Amino acid sequence: MTPVPPSIHYIPDFISREEGEYLLKNVYTAPKPKWTQLSNRRLQNWGGLPHPKGMVAEDLPKWLQTCAEKISRLGVFEDKVPNHVLVNEYEAGQGIMPHVDGPLYFPTVSTISLGSHTLLDFYKPIQEHSESENMNVNSETIATAFEDRYVSSILLQPRSLILVRDDMYTRYLHGIAERTDDIINTSVANLDKCVGVNVGDKITRTTRVSLTIRYVPKTIKAKLLFGVKR
Repeated sequence: MTPVPPSIHYIPDFISREEGEYLLKNVYTAPKPKWTQLSNRRLQNWGGLPHPKGMVAEDLPKWLQTCAEKISRLGVFEDKVPNHVLVNEYEAGQGIMPHVDGPLYFPTVSTISLGSHTLLDFYKPIQEHSESENMNVNSETIATAFEDRYVSSILLQPRSLILVRDDMYTRYLHGIAERTDDIINTSVANLDKCVGVNVGDKITRTTRVSLTIRYVPKTIKAKLLFGVKR
């Protein structure tokens, strides 16, 4: 079994079934303008829009503030309370390309999964790929390049929390493959913490909602962002 990297922490059943239902209810009763439709998923942004000059912070709604405070008590954001949440909805077959979250955030990301499971895949940094290899820009080459840099996966079950910190956050890429079924194998590093799943199992995805909860250190007032002087 692939070991879990030390800067990844997986907590099953971080929230109760009742809490999960409450969060999903609030996600789907949010005003329609809160949804942004992307090509492979849709999302809601809460807390403000991160910007290189600083995020114009907005108060989180109570249902998300409660989650942020619960996670802050784990001490993973030092003495800070997360102030930004992305709500992503993935239908079965949808995913996200491997990526890093960037320098606008405190180098820790926390994610609560609701609804369906998924596999979160991790890849070695791009700069570790051999510069001598021919990297023609096409989808087949990109897919092969990611396959060659694959490290391991974490099975995210409903109501779980995953914390990704330090080098696994700042250097390694993470993504979700676009498929409707997952075959569990020995590259799933946290299988010992997952209930009812064994190597060789085939599990089918349904709609998953993730709450990606982070802390943006740099916040500013709107008038500073737009250069308004008073």
